Amino acid sequence: MVVTEEIAIPSWDLYELSIPCTVFGKPQPDLSDHWYDFRLCSAYEGEGSGGFESGLTVRTPHGLDDIVGADTVIVTSVPDACVEEGRPLPDGLAGTLRRAYDAGARMVSLCTGAFALAEAGLLDGRRATAHWMHTAQLAARYPKVEVDDSVLYVDDGDVLTSAGVSAGLDLCLHLVRRDLGAHVANQLARRMVVPAHRPGGQAQFIDLSVPATDDEGLGPVLEWARARLDRPLTVDDLARRAAMSPRTLYRRLQAATGTTPLQWLLNQRLARAQSLLESTAAPIDKIAELSGLGTANNLRHHFLKQVGVSPGDYRRAFGAGAGVGPRA
Repeated sequence: MVVTEEIAIPSWDLYELSIPCTVFGKPQPDLSDHWYDFRLCSAYEGEGSGGFESGLTVRTPHGLDDIVGADTVIVTSVPDACVEEGRPLPDGLAGTLRRAYDAGARMVSLCTGAFALAEAGLLDGRRATAHWMHTAQLAARYPKVEVDDSVLYVDDGDVLTSAGVSAGLDLCLHLVRRDLGAHVANQLARRMVVPAHRPGGQAQFIDLSVPATDDEGLGPVLEWARARLDRPLTVDDLARRAAMSPRTLYRRLQAATGTTPLQWLLNQRLARAQSLLESTAAPIDKIAELSGLGTANNLRHHFLKQVGVSPGDYRRAFGAGAGVGPRA
């Protein structure tokens, strides 16, 4: 596994760093006679990678060159500045990843580690994912990559990518399942007190509320619509409220939010339904009514398609307390 932070590794990244260490770094002889020979490899010269403000330090004698010849190479999150500000990746990282792949390694990224694989050209023409907060940046920076922000992980054979944070655990358990079988992966998941397989994808975690917009003229009409989601609304209604033609509204809303008026309305209705499922015990048919989706069947249809799980499963995962509300 490649450690890409030089100093002061953020605690958020520390969690993702620990996932492969936990899954692959501790032998489980009662589960399998064969386990993984796991090594941390620093992307920086010299011993040691990472010094924490809390005083913790990660040290390893292994460097980038040690990943060439590995069977599997895992890249966890790259530094935030590489994602947010376009700062170059650590020297030699992309080239060494390419060498490892050319030598036959299976390549894996967790969260923004996908940016390193993409920089190495390993995601060109492939479907891949990353944390949903960064998938738009990944797609814009690497247009040859088919970015999917709805899934927890993507298995493309010899290249695998995961969404952020806990989705890295889903992918690591998937690797164990591929390598050592379902029984071993399931027993390991039990020991870690986590599901062996989670339903749905990361679509259920994406914030569907109003996207950022720099079109100040649209702000009032969008807020007006959000306050009336329980009522029938059309593109013509929004256009009249905004004092513009439907065609102009369509063009400006798509430019400002990246989506069409009808899709924007659907996203807001689903976001309202999510909020009600999280915070109330209202029946599913009542939530469908309050969110403007009409019937329970219509709510289930759009929820499964857009969020990836049923309203009932979503409520059980995110509701305020166990067993809130009836099953959908």
